[in-house]
Amino acid sequence: MVKGNGLKYSIDLSFEEIKLPPFQEILILGKNSQHGKMGISKSFDMLVPNGFELVEVGHPSVEAVFVNKRILSKMPKEKIIDILDDKVFPFVSEGELLKVDFRVTISYSNIEQEF
Repeated sequence: MVKGNGLKYSIDLSFEEIKLPPFQEILILGKNSQHGKMGISKSFDMLVPNGFELVEVGHPSVEAVFVNKRILSKMPKEKIIDILDDKVFPFVSEGELLKVDFRVTISYSNIEQEF
């Protein structure tokens, strides 16, 4: 607490490291966003060259989706868009930028091989 001339200040302070871009997996761009898809795409090209793929979608409230190419190496973009369309797109407002944490876990079970 800092005192001076009868004034009291109470300060809570915290900070953490951020990474650029400020999301790691998927960014959804709502229709009529002030951040156009071309502007965001150019920014990503400068920050993370060849790191994200722009996927244009035909949804009433979503203009485009930026998907980390690491995810695309694990599953097809059509499946990713289907999941987002079902679970996330209904909650996207016009003009909104939405960060999506989309973690893919791959597992195998009952692997049988002849030796």
